[in-house]
Amino acid sequence: MTWTVVVNPHAGTNPTDPQRIAEAFDMRGLDAVVETTQDVAELADVASSVLASDTPRLAVVGGDGTLHHAVNALLANEPEQPPTLALIPDGSGSDFARTFGQTDDIETAIDRLVTPNRYSVDVGLLRGSFGQRFFLNAANAGIAAASVAAADRMPRRIGAARYRAAFWTELARFPKAEIEVTIDRHRFVGEAINVVVANGQFFGGGLNIAPRATLVDGVFDVQVFSGPKRNAFVIMPRLAFGAHLTHRAVRRYIGGAISIDAPDEWPLEADGEMLGTGSVSIDVVPAAVDYVI
Repeated sequence: MTWTVVVNPHAGTNPTDPQRIAEAFDMRGLDAVVETTQDVAELADVASSVLASDTPRLAVVGGDGTLHHAVNALLANEPEQPPTLALIPDGSGSDFARTFGQTDDIETAIDRLVTPNRYSVDVGLLRGSFGQRFFLNAANAGIAAASVAAADRMPRRIGAARYRAAFWTELARFPKAEIEVTIDRHRFVGEAINVVVANGQFFGGGLNIAPRATLVDGVFDVQVFSGPKRNAFVIMPRLAFGAHLTHRAVRRYIGGAISIDAPDEWPLEADGEMLGTGSVSIDVVPAAVDYVI
């Protein structure tokens, strides 16, 4: 059985040589066809070819952004069976991999594919003014999305620390807003600064945003952050350890169908990729991908 391996030459600060990946697979007796894709369109072409093959298995070398585009390329083809997907972490941010205890060591990641474990993981489907987009790890509306946009403008050599630095630069100028969030039968109406819809546990370079989340339960972990902005000075340090859920400014819900009615200018991101602004609806697609590790 052959793996199709996609290398993102733009991931991380020191992109991996595709030849190194090919040799690592060969040394472990794993058949692999290694492709280098320059953009999302090329990745979509590779995904279509993978799904048309007898053994549709795709591994991506990169971070959360690469994985995000791979999932969208695969699911856009509306496969009859959940596609098989693996990540070889090598990006500036690999928060999805952290939920599974993966590290940014390429050889270790490929070692695990020799005798892999398989998880049927849920995927989120977002619909808004931007169209529709799938996500694997987490989506944010509000200041966290603004922070992602600001982090993208910072030097990549800073690595995962870009997000936290961007958050503090955005905090003073980002306005709270009156929003309405519906989570299945639950409803929040009031002033807030951010809504996170988490499928995985980690976000923003290792922040343990959703310590109770699981990728295989058919629901999201939804958190609404309200109250004065000064709460951030208490909440942010707690996020590193997942100890923020007891703070009075954090409202936590669980559900599979979410709608966020927010101002037109409120930014939205998913898996570290900017999508657009304004209101959005989000639905869980249970067991949509077979994630192999």
